[in-house]
Amino acid sequence: MPEFRVLVDGYHRFKSDAYVRQKARYDALASDGQSPPIMIISCCDSRVDPATVFDTTPGQVFALRNVASLVPPYETGGGLHGVSAAIEFGVLGLEVRHIVVLGHAQCGGIKASLEGANLGHGGHSFIDDWVDIIRPARDKILGSSSQDPQRDLELDAVRVSLANLRSFPFIAAREQSEQLKLHGAYFGIADGNLYVLNDENDMFEVQ
Repeated sequence: MPEFRVLVDGYHRFKSDAYVRQKARYDALASDGQSPPIMIISCCDSRVDPATVFDTTPGQVFALRNVASLVPPYETGGGLHGVSAAIEFGVLGLEVRHIVVLGHAQCGGIKASLEGANLGHGGHSFIDDWVDIIRPARDKILGSSSQDPQRDLELDAVRVSLANLRSFPFIAAREQSEQLKLHGAYFGIADGNLYVLNDENDMFEVQ
């Protein structure tokens, strides 16, 4: 299929250019392992690649991507906990010093929270189950006089994920001891602006 061929062609450009230029870095990462100082939790959206947005280098960031950049609250019950496992590995295994939750404009997961996934397959909606994480925030916004529920929920979802991160005992302990810092951020696709959550006034401020 031509779409996959595009990826392979891209790999060949990478292997002959960027890989060559950064060969020493890749050699060090291969021999010494990874020790990224930052973990970024971002959306699966193809328009919001954190490595592109933040112009990072190999080994700089431990990345976790899922629908709407959501973090579930800490719990150890049944089910599979891929997000929690990645967070555990990032904090306890790699000992990252920063976690960034990156939300973004025009998020389909946030739209699904507001309207339902509506993908038309007639089966169980995993998306609807997942975005239920932000149902209380959604209900509050829908019950308010918000002029832009989509954007308001995109921002509040970052706040919810930060609060849920703090429900993990090992994160709360490391934040208390100042070994770990949490950050909220939001990327505007159309304007390219990055907003960072100010902990003091709980407002997203353009950088």
